[in-house]
Amino acid sequence: MRIAGLRLRVADPDRLAAFYRDALGMRVQVEDRNRRVGYPGEDADLLLMPGGGGYRHDRGQRYWKIGITLPDVDLVADHLRRMGVAVSAPGQFLDIGYMCHLTDPEGFVIELLQHNFEGNRVDGVADPDLPFAKACIGQITLRTGDIAAEDALYRRLGMKLLSMQEVAPHGFDLHFYAFTDETPPRPDLWSVENREWLWRRPYTTLEFQHIAGAQFAPVPDYLGIEIEGLGAEEQDTFGDPILPP
Repeated sequence: MRIAGLRLRVADPDRLAAFYRDALGMRVQVEDRNRRVGYPGEDADLLLMPGGGGYRHDRGQRYWKIGITLPDVDLVADHLRRMGVAVSAPGQFLDIGYMCHLTDPEGFVIELLQHNFEGNRVDGVADPDLPFAKACIGQITLRTGDIAAEDALYRRLGMKLLSMQEVAPHGFDLHFYAFTDETPPRPDLWSVENREWLWRRPYTTLEFQHIAGAQFAPVPDYLGIEIEGLGAEEQDTFGDPILPP
């Protein structure tokens, strides 16, 4: 089994798919009125479905962002700026990772997360002419006030908890789940030493930003995740769909 897709309802699937292709180096497939975009490999795609257009990123919402993991965030940020895409300045965020952020033309947030922490990147690890050659959709991020309920559901579906990360200055912690037989290098899942390993995984993890006891609003343009190998449609703890591709 694997996380195969994230479904988003958007105003203009063709226009948005062109952005993901031209700016972020993804491939585009036509599926009737939908557009499926993504990188080659075992990570998830984005399925862009028509009928949206009112999305606004908000801290009170369940759906949060996607993360794209790649070898050289500085290289990619420079590439995007040359294309006229606004992107934040890359920097090391606590002991989590070296990253920057942007929004797509319809307001969905994208995090660019480097395989290595600041100062640990090997020179020449990425091709300047192909900045997204080794990229993948590394995270789909949801927000929750009840990590125990999320943990019970996704373990039942066969996912493994790979990492837990405290972000005390911002009042939350992070929990990462995946369909994998791999084991992190350190048995302590809070260990900082596991994090660069995690950012180099070739598959998509489901990331929960956990604020204990918090309540979040639904996002009408978030239409759930696809899981390859799932026998029948289910609902997550929030009532959003989990579907076969």
